[in-house]
Amino acid sequence: MRGLKVVPSHLYYVFFLFMWIIQSTTVVDVSGSHQGIPLSVVKLWASAFGGEMKSIAAKYSGSQLLQKKYKEFERSVRVVEIDGIKLVKKLADNMEEMFRKKAEAMKRLVEAAEEAHLQHEEDPNLQYEYFNAVLINELDQEGNNVELGGEFILQPNEHFNNLSVNLSLSVVQVPTNMYNKDSAIVNGVYWSEALNKVFVDNFERDPSLIWQYFGSAKGFFRQYPGIKWTPDEHGVIAFDCRNRKWYIQAATSPKDVVILLDVSGSMKGLRLTIAKQTVSSILDTLGDDDFFNIIAYNEELHYVETCLNTTLVQADITNKDHFREHLDKLQARGIGMLDVALTEAFELLSDFNQTGRGSTCSQAIMLVTDGAVDTYDAVFAKYNWPDRKVRIFPYLIGRESAFADNLKWMACANKGYFTQISTLADVQENVMEYLHVLSRPKVIDQEHDVVWTEAYIDNTMEDKQSPVTTVAMPVFSTKNETKNRGILLGVVGTDVPVSELLKTLPKYKLGIHGYAFAITNNGYVLTHPDLRPLYEEGKKRKKPNYSSVDLSEVEWEDKEDVLRNAMVNRKTGTFSMEVTKAVDKGKRVLLLHNDYYYTDIKGTPFSLGVALSRGHGKYFFRGSVTVEEGLHDLEHPDVALADEWTYCNTDEYLEHHDLSQIEAIKHYFVRAEPHLKCDKELIHEVLFDAVVTAPIEAYWTSLVLNKSENSDKGVEIAYLGTRTGLSRINLFVVPDQLSNQDFLTAEDKEGVFNADHFPLWYKRAAEQVPGTFVYSLPFNAGSENKSVVLASTAIQLLDERKSPIAAAVGIQMKLDFFQRKFWTASRQCAAVDGKCSISCDDDDINCYLIDNNGFILVAEDPSLTAMFFGEVEGAVMSKLLSMSSFKRVTLYDYQAICRTYAERSDSSNSLLDPYFALFATAKWLLTELIILLVEFNLYSWWQSDFTAKAEKLFPTMLVPCDIEYPAFISERTIKETTGNIDCEDCTKSFVIQQIPSSNLFMVVVDNKCSCVNFKPVTMDPIEIMYNESLKCERLKLQKDRRRPDTCHPFHPEENSMECGRALDLTPSLMAVFFALLTALFPR
Repeated sequence: MRGLKVVPSHLYYVFFLFMWIIQSTTVVDVSGSHQGIPLSVVKLWASAFGGEMKSIAAKYSGSQLLQKKYKEFERSVRVVEIDGIKLVKKLADNMEEMFRKKAEAMKRLVEAAEEAHLQHEEDPNLQYEYFNAVLINELDQEGNNVELGGEFILQPNEHFNNLSVNLSLSVVQVPTNMYNKDSAIVNGVYWSEALNKVFVDNFERDPSLIWQYFGSAKGFFRQYPGIKWTPDEHGVIAFDCRNRKWYIQAATSPKDVVILLDVSGSMKGLRLTIAKQTVSSILDTLGDDDFFNIIAYNEELHYVETCLNTTLVQADITNKDHFREHLDKLQARGIGMLDVALTEAFELLSDFNQTGRGSTCSQAIMLVTDGAVDTYDAVFAKYNWPDRKVRIFPYLIGRESAFADNLKWMACANKGYFTQISTLADVQENVMEYLHVLSRPKVIDQEHDVVWTEAYIDNTMEDKQSPVTTVAMPVFSTKNETKNRGILLGVVGTDVPVSELLKTLPKYKLGIHGYAFAITNNGYVLTHPDLRPLYEEGKKRKKPNYSSVDLSEVEWEDKEDVLRNAMVNRKTGTFSMEVTKAVDKGKRVLLLHNDYYYTDIKGTPFSLGVALSRGHGKYFFRGSVTVEEGLHDLEHPDVALADEWTYCNTDEYLEHHDLSQIEAIKHYFVRAEPHLKCDKELIHEVLFDAVVTAPIEAYWTSLVLNKSENSDKGVEIAYLGTRTGLSRINLFVVPDQLSNQDFLTAEDKEGVFNADHFPLWYKRAAEQVPGTFVYSLPFNAGSENKSVVLASTAIQLLDERKSPIAAAVGIQMKLDFFQRKFWTASRQCAAVDGKCSISCDDDDINCYLIDNNGFILVAEDPSLTAMFFGEVEGAVMSKLLSMSSFKRVTLYDYQAICRTYAERSDSSNSLLDPYFALFATAKWLLTELIILLVEFNLYSWWQSDFTAKAEKLFPTMLVPCDIEYPAFISERTIKETTGNIDCEDCTKSFVIQQIPSSNLFMVVVDNKCSCVNFKPVTMDPIEIMYNESLKCERLKLQKDRRRPDTCHPFHPEENSMECGRALDLTPSLMAVFFALLTALFPR
């Protein structure tokens, strides 16, 4: 054909031959790469390493001996299935009894206080020397005791965390901004001295009591036992008992509050600053049973949070802090239309009350303004009269009193109270006044309601770094002449450490993964093993929202809140769900199926729950040995009992305080002391475990004495723990040579028996296949020769699925010893001529040893030790996930803390600092002076300059956030896997082989193909971001809650004419300036 050239046929043959050669070469190269990691060789290495490690771990732990000893008792033990409902009811009864004792102690204090006040005649000239908590044992320049100081004997006391206290007397603390010798304070201190003998008597009746106290309505705080208080670095003690939650909750009933904030032009400058601080202080007085909203007004209404313009929100810490942030954005401009604002507030309260979602008790409108041109009686007549169910509390900001009469009339006509606030220093004291008004109905009714707070950490005392709940009761004036005035004298209270609640729990019956937890009527966690109130374990800094962590945030798998709502509504019942429990600082995960049992704790607002994991967690067993042989083996020197478990109650009577738990058990059986209360079932089981495990002591000793054993001292410790909290430890090296000094000590919180959990090594061993060891590397380990590896295994009682776990044993060995064993095993081969086809020494491959959570225990590069495998070999980890050899588990943390850039300083919070308040006052003084000379407001300029400097000092801050993060776990059915990964220009091959009788895997990876197109697989957390719409929905969301049982909104006999007064005297500018100079330059 024209235009085409004929190609000779022999050229076709040449072309096809060339293409076949190229193709054959490529296939051979790739297939050669695949065959370069023979599975049989890796299997040999894994088998050799696994066999040797199991031999070492079994030998030095004594696991086979211990298993044999428990088997010998198999016929004499009785396996019992735990009745969850029966268990939780018994625990609730125990807690109810403990709480009842605390409440009775408070009732005795209330009776004594009211009787002492009834007998006391107020004397305005009374002079009385009392022990001031700050001044005791202080000397003047001549070496004499200062006034109100005096010699006060203090001695360290173990019950009070070794703080120096006086068990015979109480001390009195007076806030820094109050006068120590004010007549009202001196009279109150005088008559309340009668409480001293009741404090002492209460402590003798119930030695488990800790701090007892009386918070006076006058502001002073009487505390027992007596202890010295130390001011902060500024010489200030900011503590005022009247703004503590226990005081407010006991003094008043739940309330719905609308705060109206005047932002008209006349509020510019310091007035707006004082007003914002007033609003912030009002928020401080609201608790979890209260609801609120804030409306700013000028000629228009501005809801501080625009998305909440039709409702009130619960006054929890998160919501209050959210509103505080928005307060800072408000600016003063325009004119104030108070009638419109009052109308909106009344309608909002009425509409919200009809929903039934609020407190449905007291209602109040807080009005923060610099004036009112009218009394607006038409508004009150329409919405509030004649019943006057909404109380009005006006706060007049500034020194001028021109509008005081109108505002006071509003308060008097609506059962409220009027106060005037002219300086920042006036804010707190004046805000408190409304609490006395709201307490009137309760006082007139003489209803001494017992209240319990949510769990909180009180920084006032240095020993309080663990959560407590406070039981409190109000104290009333019972004098006939003051009855209709409803005078609240104060509130008594005592703290109950959450740790004391945990002492009542029989951890041995809850099983290895089981736990108990309690919540409040609002669904907030009182105690739960996953509650993390502090930024860091052992640090003093609290998370801002630690006391309002909802149960749904720790039991987050319950998406429908079935468990939470049932407990909030005080029901008794059961619930079941699959859970993923993060352990080992969130790096590892256990997949469990939990059964939950719950009921209410009568006499309190709390509900109790118990979680039992299915399988071995639902069973325990009872053994039987003689008391004589049990006590003999219990007293061996290597035996220890769980520090935080209660075998015998040594707190109840003073003569038992110095007894260890082992000594108490001996006293119980040998001396038969009638006052010593012990958990009979637990101590009998402890004796059984002591007898069964006794032979292992001699076994370990024989290993130590045999010099040929452990010559390189690779194995350092052998340990065991039993289901009763009994542990035994044996050292194969002298203590100074231990690589990990903290293991199995109090510093190693996850490695020992605690009040709410078994040791981590025990937990993980229980989830391994029986007879196999679980190996782990502490996450602080690295290439240092001080690093260690732990190996532990569980001891089952019976050869069946329902068998309880009787004990767990293990060893601690040096990491370099463990790694040498691995590299030795990886150099073996089965070739007849001794020439191995592959070795971990080859440059073409990388060898790793990883655990079932993907963490590297051994790698050629020592710096990779303890890293997650996916960060090093992202391509291989991705392939293992896609092949289902490993699976990714998504976890959530709703108590997380994230670092964010601080866009601005929080002026509302900064005002609480004495120095910031001082600077603000100085700015106000100078501004006022300048205003006298020129019509120019410098405050805004100064404020912005001061804020800019603060931003430079604090560029970032830690804030609460929600995060999700991954954990990884291997599939148990996967024993070995080979795989190929298609990369951009090559194919990467690998082999993964399980190490027999372990949770470990050997991974051998082709090193010639880099696979740069695959990103690392990380465990990095991701913050859950909420858009504005979701944020609004979350704010509006109100979970089920149960209101307190009592409500005292108003009383027909109360005297509503005691409704406040304006300032009689305004201090001169020069006087205030002089006071400021005195504060700045103290002598």
